Amino acid sequence: MPRADLAIRNGTLFNGAIADVGVAGGTIIQIGGELQAATEIDASGKLVLPGGVDAHVHLSSPPRETHGPRWVDDFQSGSAAALAGGITTVGNMTFGAPDESPLEALRREAVVAERQTIADVFLHAVLDDPDERALEDIPHLLESGCSSIKIFLSNPRFDRSLDGYLEAIRRAGASGLISMLHCEDAALIAFATRRLIAEGRSSLHYFPESRPVVAEVVATQRAIALAELTGAPVYVVHLSSERALEACADARARGIPLFVETRPLYLHLTESIFDDPECGRFVGQPPLRSASDVAALWAGLRSGAIDTVCTDHAPWSLQAKLDPELSIERLRPGVENLQLLLPMLYSEGVRTGRISLHRLVELTSTNAARFFGLYPRKGTLAVGADADLVVFDPRLERTVTAAMLHSNADYSVYDGRQVTGWPVLTLRRGEIVFRDGQILGQPGSGRVLACGPAGRP
Repeated sequence: MPRADLAIRNGTLFNGAIADVGVAGGTIIQIGGELQAATEIDASGKLVLPGGVDAHVHLSSPPRETHGPRWVDDFQSGSAAALAGGITTVGNMTFGAPDESPLEALRREAVVAERQTIADVFLHAVLDDPDERALEDIPHLLESGCSSIKIFLSNPRFDRSLDGYLEAIRRAGASGLISMLHCEDAALIAFATRRLIAEGRSSLHYFPESRPVVAEVVATQRAIALAELTGAPVYVVHLSSERALEACADARARGIPLFVETRPLYLHLTESIFDDPECGRFVGQPPLRSASDVAALWAGLRSGAIDTVCTDHAPWSLQAKLDPELSIERLRPGVENLQLLLPMLYSEGVRTGRISLHRLVELTSTNAARFFGLYPRKGTLAVGADADLVVFDPRLERTVTAAMLHSNADYSVYDGRQVTGWPVLTLRRGEIVFRDGQILGQPGSGRVLACGPAGRP
């Protein structure tokens, strides 16, 4: 009889089977059948899920090492929030300093992550300027374990350097990478913002109007064109609107290698919240949309038109978000979400019948692992995979409060929400790193992962 380091007993797997799961040496060695183990965990009445893979987060380095925006979570606090929410692997956006090449930025960030992280981490190379040095690095990124580049179409530099970005996407595709694109059109945003300011409507109450749906649609159409012209795979991050999703569905029907991510903000909130006096706490890019957009995104999750749900976790303090000097010109975009992604998607999706449990696992784990070259090590509950496992209580009810957060954020956009279904235990490579509300893993115990070539579901 096989002997495991640890066995999770009597849990219900996401395919509906009730089976024991055996873990040894950090990997899954057996599912079902007879099994002896040194340590046993009774998961009767609970679900056993593969650890989540959130491919889109922003975790800051310490101040002296920070290049780019300064959020309140570093790799330690951010990964603590992830593990408390059943997310065992995160993909962090790596911004370079002005004098750094993409490879240099990745090496610097990896050193910081290795020292701090509790969850496992993989890194995306943010391409701010497609100069020759950056273009020369792209064919070598995969050798360094990076399977992706990130480009902001919302940056005015995009139009000025379109030839360079087009070449970057082409080289990325030819080198086994996937290009992650933030799809909002800079010129349309600038026009809408100028018009609102001229009309005396510059407060954050008008933030959704300053970044209209058409700006997302136009940029999404350009992303489709880039993928069609180059043949390189493109991954649209945090898609927020029905019209942009329709453009993506049409492109996919024509065989264009285009994939779609959305984030929780657009599933659980609408733009009507910008009537709130403290609307600044909800600012993210793109903005919140209408109830019909929310319904379309849920339908896209169910149908497969949307491939992943990732958080774009980029939290600020509440004081920073409510700074009275902020306006539609001066923003602090981003919110906390890592700890709540999985519970809220289960509570609002699986329990309500909008999506199946199997679909939830695809959206929050399997598909992201495939896209970024981590599957089948990550993203699945299978023999030989890393023992990244979540014991999930589908009946546990909790109210969202700031006090429950393991993030350094001091508020949640979902404060007061009743949520049913929470992780009660998280394993990362066979080690219990979260249990009953407590983080047990140590900083530096997580790993910076080397990704293989980008894939697809």
